[in-house]
Amino acid sequence: MADVQTHVPTRNRRRLARAIGAVTAGAALIASVGLAIVNANAQTDVGAAQTWDLVWADEFNGSAGQLPSAQNWQFDLGHSYPGGPANWGTGEIAAHTDNPANVSMDGSGNLKITALRDGAGAWTSARIETVRSDFKAPSGGTLAIEGRLQLPQVSGDAALGYWPAFWALGSPFRGNYWNWPGIGEFDIMENVNGQANAHGVLHCGVAPGGPCNEFNGLGATTQCGGSCHNGFHTYRFEWDDSGASGQLRWYADGQLFHTVNESALPADTWTQMTNHAGYFVLLNLAMGGAFPDGVAGFATPTAATHPGASMLVDYVRVYTAGGSGEPTGEPTTTPGGGGGTRDAYASVEATSFDGSSTGLPVSGGAIGPLGNGDWVRYDDVVFGSSSPLDFVARVASGAAGGVSGLVEVRIDSRTAAPIGSFAVANTGGWTSWRDVPGNVASVTGTHDVYLTFTSGQSQDFVSVDQFYFRH
Repeated sequence: MADVQTHVPTRNRRRLARAIGAVTAGAALIASVGLAIVNANAQTDVGAAQTWDLVWADEFNGSAGQLPSAQNWQFDLGHSYPGGPANWGTGEIAAHTDNPANVSMDGSGNLKITALRDGAGAWTSARIETVRSDFKAPSGGTLAIEGRLQLPQVSGDAALGYWPAFWALGSPFRGNYWNWPGIGEFDIMENVNGQANAHGVLHCGVAPGGPCNEFNGLGATTQCGGSCHNGFHTYRFEWDDSGASGQLRWYADGQLFHTVNESALPADTWTQMTNHAGYFVLLNLAMGGAFPDGVAGFATPTAATHPGASMLVDYVRVYTAGGSGEPTGEPTTTPGGGGGTRDAYASVEATSFDGSSTGLPVSGGAIGPLGNGDWVRYDDVVFGSSSPLDFVARVASGAAGGVSGLVEVRIDSRTAAPIGSFAVANTGGWTSWRDVPGNVASVTGTHDVYLTFTSGQSQDFVSVDQFYFRH
């Protein structure tokens, strides 16, 4: 093992250095073994007993070809941090760029990170990290980092070497680059070689070995209820400091698949990874490296690997619940009501309404729970000269079995005929959020937009976090 690999942030089962031109048999063996800890007592409801406040978000609603917001993200360029280990310490081979061909908005509400290969066989891709590095659980509360992503749509030999990841690193790593894994690493989602699963991993302590079994880490694997490779899936990490002892949790589509308890680690290990300013979030698409190489049993990518596949990111959001001292900062969303116009194609916070039915409940940065007859109004929404294709609302429901209803969009009057709607039933709980699209009829210009809620049952059936239109 090359010494440079010993203290660098990498992700699940990727710690073994790649020998030039090939992976050693030992690396392949270690990288192919099972992950160290798998939770056997999975919950099914994300944050069921908590009220969440959105403290940071990026919805990636820019125009096609636009780079991600410089206010929110910074680029990692080339093959390493300045003064850091080569190939990002992972053995990956792609040079990371800020070229829109590698990283940009797709114009449909997603960030797209694309791996490309040039005529000489050299790969490029992208890796970005949040400007903020202070995301942590408030004292006595809980932090949640959540993203909705689609894995590169490539499989088999064509996928060899693809390594998409959504993760977080402890802030002391910035400018040091050699204090891993003690500062902590939360791998919220990673996937290799186009497989149908996703991995969630904790890295901590010392390497090799130590309480987090480095270089493997403490991890578990999920199939996302079928295949993580099909369509978009929501991945979420929670750091819970609300009890007598801390807990870390990993979810896919609202289903808990991995837990690490503070009591399972030495006290100094837990303190080292939690008692600092916080974490920054990373999104990247690596090509090759110890993890995909080890799983494949040989060096990747290969001549059979297809360039041009992309990881899509619908959003990244950071929440806190309870406690004190929550991170401050405004989410990247449309501001609240009280004057000015709204862009129909940017996210509108549901709580920013200009009018509502009497006693409309507002909690945790969302409106709801809502039932039949409830409504909200958002003034001066600008659609422009072209009509939207559809609208998307971020909703959650803990409604009882058999209870459902419609979320409807109306223009200029809450009694006007709906121009669009979709049905909602139980999503897994009142904080188990889902992005649900609905078709809309043609509308242009500037209008007041009403959301109305209709149900044949008397019980509440939905909460709404935000919404936007797509064109």
